[in-house]
Order: sequence, then C-alpha cells, then structure tokens
Amino acid sequence: MSLSFKQIEVFRAVISTGSISAASKLLCVSPPAVSRLLSYTEQRLGFALFERIKGRLYPTPEAHELFREIERVYAGIQRVNELAAGLASRPSGHIRIVCGASVGQFLVPKAIARYREHAPEVKVTFRQMTRAELTRALLAKEADIGLQITSEDHPNLTYTPIGEANLVCICPCEHPLARQGVLTLADLQPYPLISYAPHMPLGVLIEQMYAEAGLTREVAIDVASPQHACLMVQAGAGVALVDEFSVRNSRADEFVVCPVAQAPAFVAKLVHLRSEPLSRVAASFVTMLGATFDDYGMGMHTPAAPPSAGISMPRPVLLPAH
Repeated sequence: MSLSFKQIEVFRAVISTGSISAASKLLCVSPPAVSRLLSYTEQRLGFALFERIKGRLYPTPEAHELFREIERVYAGIQRVNELAAGLASRPSGHIRIVCGASVGQFLVPKAIARYREHAPEVKVTFRQMTRAELTRALLAKEADIGLQITSEDHPNLTYTPIGEANLVCICPCEHPLARQGVLTLADLQPYPLISYAPHMPLGVLIEQMYAEAGLTREVAIDVASPQHACLMVQAGAGVALVDEFSVRNSRADEFVVCPVAQAPAFVAKLVHLRSEPLSRVAASFVTMLGATFDDYGMGMHTPAAPPSAGISMPRPVLLPAH
C-alpha cells in the first residue's frame, strides 16, 4: 500500500516523541485520533510498527528502517524550504546580458557593478555584440536580456525603451569648436571629420542629417564605431559625431562634448524573448538598469533640460538595423 502524508506524519511523530500522547500534542490532535490512524496504518501495511509493552510503544526493526528513509525525505523537504526562503530573501542564480558597444561602454557595466553590490551571489555573464549577434543569442536562449539602439525587427522579441541620449559633437580640448557652444553641421565643415561608412547604422543617420542640411559629408577618417571615433578625437585627429551613450565613460580632459542643433536622440531598448517572462534575477537587474539610466540623466522618464533659444528639442530615433 501507499502511505499518505498524514500517515507518515503521525508515524514520525510517534517514533520521535516515544508516545501517542506526546505525538498528539506535537500534531495538535487528540490521542485517540493518533492511535486510530496508527492502528489503521499497521493494518494496511501488514506488519506491526510498534510493540506495546506495559503501556509503552517500542519501534520494531521494520519501523526503524522505515523511519530512516522518512528522515531522509524530511531532510530533503527542509532543504527545499531553506532554498525557497533564500530565493525570497535575495535573488541568486545567473543572468546573461548582451548589448551593443555604445551602451556597453559605461551604463551597463555601471549597472552590473551596482547590482552586484546588492546581490553578490548572482553570477553575471556580459558580452558586447552586433545587433545580428544579439538577436541570435536571445533567440537561441544563450542570453537572458539584451540592450540595443538599432531598429527592432524580429517578431519573437520584445523591445522596451529604457533610455535615450542625444547625438553630440566631440572635439579636442583646444579645438576652435570647443568654445562655440551649440554647433551646426556647417560649423564642422572646415575641420577633418571622423565618421562611419555609409552602410553602418550611424553612418546612414549622419548621411541623412547632412543631406537634410544641404551639405556634403566629407569623411577624413573612416572608423568602425563611436568608440573608435572617441579615441581618434582624443588623439587630436579631428572632430566626430557620436551618440552620448558612447562618451559617458570619458574624462573631461579627453575631449570636449558639444550639443548639435536639431540632432536626434537615440533610444536604448531592452530586448528579451516575447514567449518567456523574465526570471526573477533578470527582472531585478532590469530595475537596477533603469535606475542607472535615470541617475545619469538618460532614463526615458528623466526630465529633459530646457532647450536653448532657437534650438529644437532632439527627436528620438532608432538607428537603422544592419
């Protein structure tokens, strides 16, 4: 026969306490109820669990063997309860994060560091990827969440805006443009431009800006990313247009960051599988990530500074996908 949990509980209480009356107090039931269930259990098993000698109960060898196995089961239940309590009190586990280079240079590492201060037992895997690589990793369940500023295009992924930053101009500290304040594309024309190939998302966007301004984009130095553009400007090779995400980890003495009139704002989006909810660990990290964007003035709900006279507010955009 199969023992019910109630039968196991009563048997364990009797053998642990040594008497029916003590077991009844432990279980908060009457002694006759314990006695009846114990007798019924022995009848169904087909062997005695206790010998009754002079009003006392003595476990049989079979009862001792059964009790040892029951204790192993209860030890497992206790471990499950301890694990559940630990999960409730603080997150643990593993979170895998993938992102593009711009947000991966400063904001995501800063959020990871802050998150680990609160949840040091959580293991974090962090990788920078192209948009295509990021999409493949999420679809293959090789990553839990992603961050990108390129256009979303996959129906099986969910995209949630989490931050935004402007397109800005960076120039060497002693450059003439460093003293002009808000710049126009025409202001950049006399100087060597560090920029991106036409097939790159940022290159496409900047090319469109120049076309709308009636200007030709003359690229002096072609680089592969805004991070490379920052290095080139720091070396004094020219000026560049970059997203503000990419310059957040730069020191004030590396180059000057200037606002650009009518420049677009880039939207950073959180990406994850549409078919599966975020794990508790991933959801808690997303909360920290949003707070980090807010703290650095790049959150979606961070109040924007009032625009200068005659300067239009940035228009949010997503970089075109590769």
